[in-house]
Amino acid sequence: MTITLTINGIRKTLEIEPGEKLLGLLRREGYMGVKIGCEAGDCGACAVLLDGRSVNSCLLFAAKADGCKVVTVEGLEQDGHLHPVQEAFLDQGGVQCGYCTPGMIISAVDLLSRNPSPTETEIRRALSGNLCRCTGYVKQIQAVQRAAAVMRGDR
Repeated sequence: MTITLTINGIRKTLEIEPGEKLLGLLRREGYMGVKIGCEAGDCGACAVLLDGRSVNSCLLFAAKADGCKVVTVEGLEQDGHLHPVQEAFLDQGGVQCGYCTPGMIISAVDLLSRNPSPTETEIRRALSGNLCRCTGYVKQIQAVQRAAAVMRGDR
């Protein structure tokens, strides 16, 4: 089967197998920021933006992405500059081993695109689908708060 989708701003026509998940397609195409985790939708390591909303790519059939815009963590960088959420995760120490980080960043970008001033509770809820075994989530929450302030211009 052939599908056409836009990945990180690049329109692609790709052959997929019946039943192939978006996670497998993206990894096959070289997008290694999309991590293989639980493959059951529980850990969030495979999160991508699909038409602007965070989804677990391990649960989505690639065929469902036909005609859609997909953004991976690699696609958040623009003109050699990291996205403010990526910067904040680095600056606030929100990256430990880094395995959960792409999914957390994607979830945070989705949240901040809809809510530029989230409360801590709203941030926790937005990140609740992303499991991290290295931290207590404090630094990641601080990173989202920092990114929100930067994106609002509160510096």
